[in-house]
Amino acid sequence: MKRIKAACLEQTVHFQLKDDLGHAAAARAVKEEYEHYKMQLERSRTRYKIVEETVQPDDSILIKIKKQYNHHDYGDYMD
Repeated sequence: MKRIKAACLEQTVHFQLKDDLGHAAAARAVKEEYEHYKMQLERSRTRYKIVEETVQPDDSILIKIKKQYNHHDYGDYMD
């Protein structure tokens, strides 16, 4: 029998600008989407660590994140 001792996802997420909006509105929408994403992680009580956050020249946001997988223990992955 096997049991998961620790689990963690490492992802690169790109919050891109929407083409159908003007640049200022699209940049504002990206920031709102990013904040909503973080609030959603908090609400679901998912442990996470944003390793890197980069605002691209076009005002899109690129993040590298480590997050808990299915509420399993995450061991030392977040260190």
